[in-house]
Amino acid sequence: MSTIQEAIKKNILVLDGAMGTMLQRYNFSEEDFRGERFKDFPHSLKGNNDLLSLTQPQAIRAVHAAYFEAGADIVETNTFSGTTIGMADYHLEDLVYELNYESARIAREVADEFTAKNPDKPRFVAGSIGPTNRTASMSPDVNDPGYRAVTFDDLRIAYKQQVEALIDGGSDLLLVETIFDTLNAKAALFAIEEVKDERNIDIPIMVSGTITDASGRTLSGQTVEAFLVSVSHIPLLSVGFNCALGADLLKPYLQTLSQNTSFNVSAHPNAGLPNAFGEYDETPEQMQAFIKEYLDDNLVNIIGGCCGTTPEHIKLIADIAKDYKPRVSTATM
Repeated sequence: MSTIQEAIKKNILVLDGAMGTMLQRYNFSEEDFRGERFKDFPHSLKGNNDLLSLTQPQAIRAVHAAYFEAGADIVETNTFSGTTIGMADYHLEDLVYELNYESARIAREVADEFTAKNPDKPRFVAGSIGPTNRTASMSPDVNDPGYRAVTFDDLRIAYKQQVEALIDGGSDLLLVETIFDTLNAKAALFAIEEVKDERNIDIPIMVSGTITDASGRTLSGQTVEAFLVSVSHIPLLSVGFNCALGADLLKPYLQTLSQNTSFNVSAHPNAGLPNAFGEYDETPEQMQAFIKEYLDDNLVNIIGGCCGTTPEHIKLIADIAKDYKPRVSTATM
């Protein structure tokens, strides 16, 4: 079976679009989130999209299939909040291993079905590792700037459990994404390296940060170059950016990144900026035009979509990406 390291040398790889955007179309109720298994659970579960891998697995399967149909090479597991830290909001910490394992297994099954139909286009599963809802670099209390709601070790332990389950469920690679605090990401990378050492395995790693505004910095204050240096201490399949900005506003930061790293570069921007209702208005055609600029300028090896993107967006991105050769780095870093 082809490996992703082989595939990325031949083509620009297409990542899927937003899971949450697609799940919102189902308008799942509290009862839908609960399913039969959690019908008597004492706390509200609505909004816990990761739980749908257990209670509405057919919906998760359908979303993955829709993105593969659209031309995606890689789908992300439905595990963005799949740590004990993230699940604490729903009192479901005990389910973390199962949530990640089942999410990876579902994605693996769909990927294998599509690869079997077209062996010349192998499909891959990226284990999605989100940033958690806590930050190790900053205090959540303006009156106590030295306070931290989470420690590096808390994060390392939580991420390690998630990583083990994602690998056991069949992930081809791990995607540490939507990084707003690089210290959180370093805890995830440390946990991944621990698992790799303990199991004597190697698994490709994608790292994707988030530039939060026009200052060109992450939420914890790092520039593009500082972020890159902070995560370049281990071999990565790719480094890139996602979320927060649309493709047009993200471009200058991708240019800086591409010029300064010898790693492959990834991007999965939002479908523009959210409107007053928190919805994303950028059409697939508009996004395709912005992504074409990335391709014309040789900026990316992996391209996809984040918030607001759908299979329609990914189809037009895939349609144009196939006409371009993968980025070749001239950087020495």
